[in-house]
Amino acid sequence: MYNVPINQNKIVDAVIQKIPSMETDIEANYTYMGRTFNDMTINDASSSSAFSDCNSDRSGEFTSSTAAQSRRRLLIACASDNSDDDDLIQNLVSDLDSGSVDDQKQAAMELRLLAKNNPENRLKIAQAGAIKPLISLISSADPQLQENGVTAILNLSLCDENKELIVYAGAIKPLVKALRIGTSTAKENAACALLRLSQIEENKILIGRSGAIPLLVNLLETGNIRGKKDASTALYSLCSVKENKIRAVESGIMKPLVELMADFGSGMVDKSAYVVGVLVGVAEARAALVEEGGVPVMVEIVEVGSQRQKEIAVAILLQVCEESVAYRTMVAREGAIPPLVALSQSGTSRAKQKAETLIGLLRQPRSGITAAITSDLSTTYQD
Repeated sequence: MYNVPINQNKIVDAVIQKIPSMETDIEANYTYMGRTFNDMTINDASSSSAFSDCNSDRSGEFTSSTAAQSRRRLLIACASDNSDDDDLIQNLVSDLDSGSVDDQKQAAMELRLLAKNNPENRLKIAQAGAIKPLISLISSADPQLQENGVTAILNLSLCDENKELIVYAGAIKPLVKALRIGTSTAKENAACALLRLSQIEENKILIGRSGAIPLLVNLLETGNIRGKKDASTALYSLCSVKENKIRAVESGIMKPLVELMADFGSGMVDKSAYVVGVLVGVAEARAALVEEGGVPVMVEIVEVGSQRQKEIAVAILLQVCEESVAYRTMVAREGAIPPLVALSQSGTSRAKQKAETLIGLLRQPRSGITAAITSDLSTTYQD
């Protein structure tokens, strides 16, 4: 998994789908026409799973009056037949072109909520012609309008049938702009939208060439915990393409990744290591990892990390060492042998295999390596 995956999009989807949502109700449960509604919730980003939950928007910024109006119309949509539902969506799409900013905000917000948890609505909204006017809102100078536009596009992008439509309508550049100048929520949801669009392979190159990579690296470095998770998830997907790996390295991605991996309290060790595992397939990334002090961090993870973290770290070290005697020497001198021996005996089956392979590489007689190995093994067996 730690080399570029054969079908990385499915891996990203599987990881995302396994993430349990931590949710906060916008309002308490309520009943309409005999039906109880309690699913209009907003996810937060406190999950500690492997990647960020980019399934739909998780912001709770709506005012009480706005939420009440939306609830009324959405309840009617949920309780009505399909023709009325279609009429509601069509009316909302028409409001996106209104001369009133307030009407546009209301329509965009209600469309994003209609698309949040309902796959059928995502198709209906796209078919009603909402994609282009929503994309135009992303370039708005009004922060809330931009945020609603970004998030509605994110929710629509969860439908595979909509992904190509969104890209063809010109969404990538506005989403990148939102990454640059949007609110924190707009940046996070733009990262998630770009992740979803990147699940079509050819879009990865388009997104990379649009200037998204440096902005995602910046979000990884300076964002809040949710922003870091969203950025790492998007970068993991985008960096399956070689030219995006190079862009990420040139944008300075390795420094924040190493810092996050070194901080076991960050909740980002696994996520950052997965991204490093994708990147180190290119020599530039291996050199950057070493330059930023990544070798001792990897060795520490092999020694004290969780089973999953150890498996990722040993895979990264193996890639770093395979073609470089100098890096092997560095790894050996960092005291990697004792934890590698322990991992080869008690790790997961994959970790055991990689640890044994790496030990074999380090045992090859090269200047400086043999002495380091002999010393470390002696210390191990004495203990």
